[in-house]
Amino acid sequence: MLTELSIRDFAIIDHISITFKEGLTVLTGETGAGKSIIIDAIQLLSGGRGSVEFVRHGAKKAEIEGLFTVEPNHPIHSKTEQFGVDISEDGMVVLNRAITHQGKSICRVNGKLVTLGILKEFGRALIDIHSQHETQSLMDPERHIELLDLFASSELQSSMKEYRQVYEKYRTLVNRYKELSENEQEMAQRLDLLEFQLRELQEAELQPKEDEELSEERTKLNNYEKIYQGIHDAYYSLYGEQKGLDWLSHAMTSLESTGDFDDSLAKMSEELSNSYYLIEELTFQLSSQMENLEFDPERLNQIESRLNELNRLKKKYGADVEEMLEYASRIEEEIDEIKNKDSRLANMEGQIDELGQDAVLEAKDLHDIRKRDSELLAGYIHDELKDLYLEKAAFDVDISIKEGKQSDPVLDGKPVRLHSNGFDHVKFLITTNPGEPLREIHKVASGGEMSRIMLALKRIFSRHQGVTSVIFDEVDTGVSGRVAQAIAEKIYGISEGSQVLCISHLPQVAAMADTHVRIEKRVDNDRTYTGVSELSHQEKADELSRMITGAELTETTLEHARELLEMAHKHKLNK
Repeated sequence: MLTELSIRDFAIIDHISITFKEGLTVLTGETGAGKSIIIDAIQLLSGGRGSVEFVRHGAKKAEIEGLFTVEPNHPIHSKTEQFGVDISEDGMVVLNRAITHQGKSICRVNGKLVTLGILKEFGRALIDIHSQHETQSLMDPERHIELLDLFASSELQSSMKEYRQVYEKYRTLVNRYKELSENEQEMAQRLDLLEFQLRELQEAELQPKEDEELSEERTKLNNYEKIYQGIHDAYYSLYGEQKGLDWLSHAMTSLESTGDFDDSLAKMSEELSNSYYLIEELTFQLSSQMENLEFDPERLNQIESRLNELNRLKKKYGADVEEMLEYASRIEEEIDEIKNKDSRLANMEGQIDELGQDAVLEAKDLHDIRKRDSELLAGYIHDELKDLYLEKAAFDVDISIKEGKQSDPVLDGKPVRLHSNGFDHVKFLITTNPGEPLREIHKVASGGEMSRIMLALKRIFSRHQGVTSVIFDEVDTGVSGRVAQAIAEKIYGISEGSQVLCISHLPQVAAMADTHVRIEKRVDNDRTYTGVSELSHQEKADELSRMITGAELTETTLEHARELLEMAHKHKLNK
């Protein structure tokens, strides 16, 4: 969950730090106090589009930082491994984003600098933001297959893994087939280039590891004098009268005479004798090395020339000789493939047909699972809509098969178009009025209905998405009365499985809050500041009373506010 949020020099916010708790937190306040600005800051923290307009007037940069705590099995752990971000044992993740007055974004995850794209990956896994605008994206038919798959059973996930393995092989082969068959001129140019490169590599007569061996030999030649002097000094320190070996021989002879009297001395004598012969052998090797050591300036020139040639080739074909040899092997295969294009294409056509039909069979499994689970989903959504006083609404999941071209794989005699999720096209259909046909959600629902439909969907899908925090920004606009109470209960229901932060103007929603935070705006020395404060139980009643009347507190509105709080308390106890 989002534990701590710090915002500095952002819009009208000078500096605020908010501690969030589990459950449902509701943020209220007058229009323009800065409630939506806080949501804007969280959106930026999760990788949203930034602007220099967000930087507070007179400041050098705006900065937002959020501390999240996650469970050991949270999906965020796979992203930390993917992007090389360290995460502490206590499961803390810190997202940080700064926007300079020049419009540049600086993003960090747990202190590591990352791109905006990587920050967005982490943000999506931690935060799920819904506003009136975001509700429209939830209704986007292109996303419906993803939502259905989130709801679907683990059986689908297993089948999806098998399908994608086959599909990726199929797609790679199809793309390669197109490359070989579609552009003769490009293939001819490609062949000329590859043949030139292969000829250049073959003429170089590369030998495995020769760059390493030549570098070592060059180092020896460049340091010939030091090497010779070292060997010379070592040899003459050991060999000759009154030198190292002479003294060791003397010590060995002296110790041999004591061995008959003491077993430990006999053992020491044997060890000394062994050491003497080892050092004697080493001395002979030093002598041989010194005799064979010679400085050949011509050889050094040859090495330098060869290394220069290898370095030139490395800039074009690989970091070392091994990589260049591997590259030569690859392009040799590609040259053979291009030269024998017709036979290769014929062979690939057979492979494509075989893989395509395998992918269709796997996609059919996905289709069958979706059909079965879509009926369950429709039933759950119906129940949720009834609770939101849309009892006459009808909801259905339409799953159709995408029609393909003549060259695509075939199912039941008809070509189908495969994509990364199979061959299905999924649409959520609804009608809110009896007698009216089912149509796509965004074409049917009014503003108030849209809020309720979105909450019904979110109530179901929030159990499966795994996000840490769900944020609602005035999604209850356009409703009142008993519908408002139903929406409040749905939002609270979502908070039982995820931390929920909600900006609301509905007293029914605010009454349901586990934590109620008031956002206030003040003017000090001709500058505008935003502040936050967590309300006590009595302060909650006062705030609810203001939300009910929009004017001064009265005993009647206070009593109504207390009733709302009591109703909310009873609802929580009965959950």
